[in-house]
Amino acid sequence: MAFNHDHILDMKQFSAEDITTILDTADSFKEISQREIKKVPALRGKTVVNLFFEASTRTRTSFEVAAKRLSADGLNIAASTSAVVKGETLEDTAQNILAMKPNIIVMRHGHSGAPHYLAERLEGVSILNAGDGCHEHPSQALLDMMTIREKLGGFEGLKVTIIGDIAHSRVARSNLIGLKTMGAEVRLAGPGTMVPREFEQLGAKVHHKIEDAIDGSDVVMMLRIQRERQGKTLIPSTREFARYYGLNPVKLKLAKPNALVMHPGPMNRGVEISSSVADGEQNVILEQVENGVAVRMALLYLVSGADGSIDG
Repeated sequence: MAFNHDHILDMKQFSAEDITTILDTADSFKEISQREIKKVPALRGKTVVNLFFEASTRTRTSFEVAAKRLSADGLNIAASTSAVVKGETLEDTAQNILAMKPNIIVMRHGHSGAPHYLAERLEGVSILNAGDGCHEHPSQALLDMMTIREKLGGFEGLKVTIIGDIAHSRVARSNLIGLKTMGAEVRLAGPGTMVPREFEQLGAKVHHKIEDAIDGSDVVMMLRIQRERQGKTLIPSTREFARYYGLNPVKLKLAKPNALVMHPGPMNRGVEISSSVADGEQNVILEQVENGVAVRMALLYLVSGADGSIDG
């Protein structure tokens, strides 16, 4: 099992073989979460620092749980409680953390490229990108892909539709790159102000009527409107958005009968997705969350180069 990456920064660094290795490793770790004692000694003696400059529930908690289940020592640092609020630079913060000899820094930052910046400047530590600005969120894409593979068996020829605020979505970009690498067709849909033309250059099929995008899809992934990243309002109102771009049972019927409904969270019920769809039989949203722990265990394990046991 060859995995030659010191850092996890974006999906474009991975070949199809790399993605398969990550997903296969995640499969082997998922069973650990079903045990009475949910812990293996694979990363015993390693230290993982979660350095989060943006709010997070699922991602931060998932990485924290993943590290603990691998027996790593973990430390959580939020920007609001760090020296950053006193004017310390990102690099100085990271250099001070590095002086404490961690093995891995898991980082979320509001500026695109921040994890890459640290990876170029810090030696002896692996950087895992937990979301950087509007750029990428590789671990989210990988847990989405794990869920799709579990439910549908693979990726070749699948039609995956991603709908919503594409312009500000690091999830959309990472999923597009990863799914295209594995042979899926990716469709994007949203208001014209929220779907930049650059995504077509990345290989996506872009639609501005979501009915056209959903038609015949195997997977429908909904995204929230990211107002915190918008410099100006890009839609008339959330009511207008819900009417034309929200997923409801009528629109979902255009997809294949067994199509999966996905959402990276947090959801805004009644805006991008109706409660009847969010709670319906086709949704795999909680499976995504569960698989997030297994994928992040796999990433921590693989990037560390650990040879510890994955058995209890």
